[in-house]
Order: sequence, then structure tokens, then C-alpha cells
Amino acid sequence: MFDEYRGTQREALLIIYSSIMPTAAIGMFYTDIAYFLTKVQGLPDFFMGTIIMVMGISMVAASIPLGILADSYGRKKMLVIGNVIASIIIAAFALTTDPTLLLLCALLEGVSEGAYSASASALIADKVSALKRTSVFALYGFVGGVAMGAGSFAIPLVVVFEYLGVPAGQSHVLLYVIFAMLSLASTILILKVSESKTKPRSGGFSGLLPKRSIRVIAKYTLASAMMAFGAGMVVPLMTRWFNLAYGITDAISGPILGISSLVIGVSTLAAPYLGRRFGVVNAIVLTQAASTIFMFLTPLSPQFLIASLVYTVRAFLMNMGMPLQNSLIMGLVHRDERGAASGISAALWRLPNSFSTPIGAWLMGQGLLAMPFYIASLLYISSISIFWVFFRRVRMPEEEARV
Repeated sequence: MFDEYRGTQREALLIIYSSIMPTAAIGMFYTDIAYFLTKVQGLPDFFMGTIIMVMGISMVAASIPLGILADSYGRKKMLVIGNVIASIIIAAFALTTDPTLLLLCALLEGVSEGAYSASASALIADKVSALKRTSVFALYGFVGGVAMGAGSFAIPLVVVFEYLGVPAGQSHVLLYVIFAMLSLASTILILKVSESKTKPRSGGFSGLLPKRSIRVIAKYTLASAMMAFGAGMVVPLMTRWFNLAYGITDAISGPILGISSLVIGVSTLAAPYLGRRFGVVNAIVLTQAASTIFMFLTPLSPQFLIASLVYTVRAFLMNMGMPLQNSLIMGLVHRDERGAASGISAALWRLPNSFSTPIGAWLMGQGLLAMPFYIASLLYISSISIFWVFFRRVRMPEEEARV
């Protein structure tokens, strides 16, 4: 299975290496920001929720136009801009409590996330051959999952800083600034990557739209958005669900979810083998269908440890096929429209995912703890079925090589 990763192109590896610290910083940031803004900075819970909402909305609003611009004016440039802004914003969040500045930071954080998500996958796809594309996306997913988990596990460093004499509040600020600096330093690796060749297209903004790939993008995002809506009812709320279902605090469930991130990273390494063994589309459908079973079973677990194990297996199976999905969409869309495809797919995942989270939270608050999982399972089945209908006849280059 590991033979798939030999001979990976140098520039693709540089992009992957450059993502380690930014991803770790984001993992730390998103895990801790709700606690930091309320318990450390003393801001109201409602304002904290508003900050997170603004980040999501601005990411959705920025992803599509920035993806389109990356196709015409440079994916490397967009990646650099996204990483620099994100790094500065992580430090800025720790250094101010001014509501206006925090809202501005939230807006810019969403823009940076949109710039990064719209350009990273497209740039990686530019740097590898069709036969290597799935294995490189699998390696990218592995590194991202491990880095995300490492960022979450780094939060207890504040205890070390406090032991060394740094006040409690300043310990969090120090943690944020250190991660911001490490993330910013990673820009050096991105600068070593050559710019992908792009040709500015004429015809105004309409001339920049991905017209040649629009049918493929529409089919892909329809299935993806349906699954995102289901996931939003459960995945962001697991610490709350563990508390309501089993009385478990986030001090216990948080590390469990961090382990889940690490497991997700490891699971992606199997993607190239599965693509060759079963075919790319078949492998995506099989892993997602198996994951849906464990989604349905999670609320039926009698104990916390069993529920956490079942949920981790769900995450393992669901994300195992993620590199295959990234490779599929990057292989099907026109080369000059990959940035737009990345931006559109990222936006149309985040948007329904954000909208469904309040619904899941409301159901849990009403005591209907199993209902979000059942609705999500139904949406997963619908998404998988639509995806199969749309793409069942697609054959990717790695499958042809196997044949």
C-alpha cells in the first residue's frame, strides 16, 4: 500500500509540508476559541457565537470569487495571501478584546480560509500527474489530520507556561502568538513552489466563471451539500452531545475528539489502495455507506466509551474516501477551472453545514438526542445514492492503469 507514495513530486511535497503548521494552528484555534473568548477574555457567549458565525459566513462568501480569481491570477499567490492573513489573525484574536476589531478579525479569518481552501487543492493537482493525484491527496489528508489533532493537543501547553510563571490569561496569548508565528514562517515553503501557469480570461466576471466544468461541479456539490447538511447536525456538537447523553465534560470528550482527528489522518493513507482495488467511485460509496451505519449506531450506545469508539469508527470510514473525492473532482473539472471548483465545493459544504447546526442543537436541547443522528443518516443515504447515480460510470486514470 505504501508503494503508492514513492516518487511524489517535490513541489507537491513542499505544499504539503507548508500546510503542517497552518493546519496545526487552525486546529488549536478552532478547538480553543470558544473557551478563550468567554473564559479567558470574559466576552459574552452570544458574542462568541456571533464571532464564529461571521467566520463561517465570510468563508462561504469569499471562497467562490477567490477560487475564480486564483484560476486567472495565480493559485500560489492566493495560497500565500490566505496563509499570511490567517497567521496574523490568530495572533490578533489573542491581543485584543475590542468587539469591533474582533468582528473584523472574524471577517478576515473567513476570507483567509476561503483563499486557502480555494487554492491549495487546485495547486496540488497542478503539481502531480493524473496517476499520482489520489496518493498525493491521501498524503495531504494524512498530514492535515495529524496536524489538526496535534494543534488540539497543544492547548495544555498553557499549563506549562503557567508553571513557568506566566499568568493564566497571558499563557493563552503566548500560545496563540507562538502558533501564529510558526504558521507565518511556513510561507517560506510556499514561496519555493513555482506559480501554476494561468491565463487571465476576458469577458469580465462572467468570463471567469467555470463554464466548461459547471455540470460536473453542480452534480458533485449537490451530493456534497446534502451530506454536509446532515453532518452539521451532529459533528460540531459532539462535545455537547456527550455531555447531555452521558454527563461527560469537554475535558474528557475534547481529547477523544482530538484522537478522532488523528485517526482520520491515518485513515486517508488507505485511499489510493481502495481506489485501485474497487475503483474510485465505488470506494467512495462503500466507505461512506459503512460510515453511515456507525452514524446510526452512535446514539444507541449504552456507555460513553462505546459511543466514542463507534463515533471514531464513523469518522475513520467517512474520511477514508476524502482524498478520492478531492482527486475525483480535480480530475473531472477543466485544469483552468480547478480553483473555482475548489472554492465552490468548499463554500457549498460549509454553508449547509452551518445552517443545520442550530437545528441539531435545538433537537438536542429538546431531549431528542438520537434524532440528529437519524436525520443525518437519512441525508447521508440520499447523498450517497445521488452521487452513485451521477458518477457510477466514471473511470479515473489509476483505475485504467490497474486494468
